Amino acid sequence: MLFGSMKNFNNFHLIALLSLLATTGAAAAVCSDTDAVALEWLDKMSKNMREVNYQGVVTLQRDDEMQVMQVSHFVDHGRSSERLTELTGQGAQVARLEHPLDCLHPGDNLLRLNEMLQEDRCGIAEQYRFSVVDDERVAGRKTLRINIQPRDIYRFGYAMFLDRETGLLLKSQTISHDHRTLETTQFAQISYTDDVPATSDVDVVHEAQHPHPESPSVNVASTRHWTIGWVPSGFSATDSSLGINGRRTYTDGLAVFSVFLENLDQQIRPGEGQVMQGGTITYTRGRHLGGQPVLVTVIGEVPLNTARMVADSVAWVQ
Repeated sequence: MLFGSMKNFNNFHLIALLSLLATTGAAAAVCSDTDAVALEWLDKMSKNMREVNYQGVVTLQRDDEMQVMQVSHFVDHGRSSERLTELTGQGAQVARLEHPLDCLHPGDNLLRLNEMLQEDRCGIAEQYRFSVVDDERVAGRKTLRINIQPRDIYRFGYAMFLDRETGLLLKSQTISHDHRTLETTQFAQISYTDDVPATSDVDVVHEAQHPHPESPSVNVASTRHWTIGWVPSGFSATDSSLGINGRRTYTDGLAVFSVFLENLDQQIRPGEGQVMQGGTITYTRGRHLGGQPVLVTVIGEVPLNTARMVADSVAWVQ
């Protein structure tokens, strides 16, 4: 979903909840309180976000800061193209072009409930509770709201407002454990059209990367490996299982966070730093691993304590 590009270039396109909860055994015991109607709507959203053509103007509100962006999604001959252009700030553009519709990312697989149920699990519903209610208009269109509540303290909640006609996500809110809205992303204007969107005149264009999850970008033999000893239940790596790069990324299908490891030339003072921008934390921690001073950074849509625990679990592979 193109909302992902607004926040982390990897986030909401992960939504792909499929099927209803027709569970038995252990899965039914865990997920019996999940609203099947909500999952049905999320199924509609996951399909239409790939197949529907649209373009519009989106706002991202974080505290007192607001960004305005132009977004477009166009499908042609089984391939999708997406563009996001800042209308405020530096005016940069992110583009993902000619992406196969049948290409599934790790987050998509996490949210395939029908496949999870065959393994006596209920997928993402093990981590979140879902419910659906009628709600406000967004960009002039009638919506319903899906409330998504975490089952533990390691992730945030969400509210998703879906177009009643198309099922497209028109508004999304990140909700803290004390019920505060941390950030809101929503369409101010949207049109559904088959016309190819015009290319904006911008100074900086970033092409979204699409590496294979198990494809290393450096020579494994020449690089010392590092690992992460703890992540919250339900999070899976979206990249190589070996710490052969300076970054590792995880998702539970809704939230995304990345861990960065940087070797330092000299020891730094012990301590930590943190910056919370809306629903995104940037957490840094100086560590001393295997005789090497390093800087560990966690960036993503998780609470501070989650980022701290992940950073503390980083270690060299023995």
